[in-house]
Amino acid sequence: MARVTVEDCVTKIPNRFELVMTAAQRARDISAGAELTMDRDNDKNPVVALREIADETVDYGVLQETLVKSLQRYVESDEPIEEEMDVRALQQDVSGEYGGEANEAEEVEEDELTVHDVAAEDVADAMAEAEAMMEGAEIEGY
Repeated sequence: MARVTVEDCVTKIPNRFELVMTAAQRARDISAGAELTMDRDNDKNPVVALREIADETVDYGVLQETLVKSLQRYVESDEPIEEEMDVRALQQDVSGEYGGEANEAEEVEEDELTVHDVAAEDVADAMAEAEAMMEGAEIEGY
């Protein structure tokens, strides 16, 4: 084939837009150092890419996959995003899966129970016990 045109390749890839995108991707691959599947004959990379597509010497599936990957801007992650986790938690609270309003009353009671006044002497005793534990000494009563 002395000259290759888009018309020669349309029989292989009927959609002209897809053909041009695929040939452009193959030309970029060639520029990046991909191995040629046919002789160059002083042709530029886009012409070599079209000739390879017309002669079906390149794997169309692999070209499509590399084209899609090159156009992707966002890479999906298997882990949920924090915002998604927050939305899920809100949905569960609204749907009542965790008791809804009844849970709020229990949480308030728990908060009130955990908040208490501590005398300064108790704090000093606790600090002394902690320091003794850090030094490896035995604490009275334990």
